[in-house]
Amino acid sequence: MRIKVLTLFPEAYEGLTVGILDKAIKAGKFTLDLYQIRDYSLDKHKKVDDAPFGGGAGMLMTPQPIYDAVQAADPEHKCRRIYLSPRGATLSQEKVVSLAKEEDLLFLSGSYEGVDQRVIDLCIDEEISIGDYVLTSGDLPCMVTINALSRYLEGVLGSEESTDEESFASGLLEYPQYTRPQEFMGLKVPEVLVGGNHGEVAKWRHEQQIELTRRLRPDLLKEEKK
Repeated sequence: MRIKVLTLFPEAYEGLTVGILDKAIKAGKFTLDLYQIRDYSLDKHKKVDDAPFGGGAGMLMTPQPIYDAVQAADPEHKCRRIYLSPRGATLSQEKVVSLAKEEDLLFLSGSYEGVDQRVIDLCIDEEISIGDYVLTSGDLPCMVTINALSRYLEGVLGSEESTDEESFASGLLEYPQYTRPQEFMGLKVPEVLVGGNHGEVAKWRHEQQIELTRRLRPDLLKEEKK
């Protein structure tokens, strides 16, 4: 997979070049190319923002630098182009898996009060939000999205079971997990997990998933019943 990001803060993405993702990039599982939007501004001061027509608080990113950056990064529109926006469809596990199947992705990370609508109309295929709140830029949502989808690329994780059994993959939250020591601060590992009966372990884990989902995220169970 080839991932391209248009941003005013490319340095922020150093967080994606550590741990598992760093190993995956070095192993060629996916590429990450960063484009500094300011580099494409035709303004002599490299200005990329201006006051919105009609008034309003804050500044808006102007269309020209973004449009030219998109054309430089993806001249033939081979990429699925995504704008990280609070008004976009909420990122879900289903969407993450879908994005992981793409060969080329382009993410536009806006700043200030957003971007000129004409850029969205001309260049963007879809808008995605990571939740009903507003951040100072789209960089954190962009990194969250890349992190989530990269886990579904072949060879990024050590085991495919890592994604099959985690929260939301089955529509339920993940079951509790334990490791050594068998007792810690007076709390013991459930006996079923040390008994060696794999059938009972599977049954217990599924029951725990349902119970945790019912207690912490009952909305997920409601969705299952629709």
